[in-house]
Amino acid sequence: MKFKVVMKEDLEDGGYNVSCPTLPGCHSQGDTIEEALENIKDAIQGCMAVINQRALQGVEEKVMEVAV
Repeated sequence: MKFKVVMKEDLEDGGYNVSCPTLPGCHSQGDTIEEALENIKDAIQGCMAVINQRALQGVEEKVMEVAV
């Protein structure tokens, strides 16, 4: 999957802050642009894992995956 992220330079502390608007609350940061991008990938994977876990809680039906 591909996600758009928003990166802002942190003028006070240095480095970069990055967020994924598609996943509210999914934020990360890094000292360099490359580090910030790697960190947001990890954060997105973590957010998606939580979303999938919540979706499966209490579900008795069969869960299937579809590609769009």
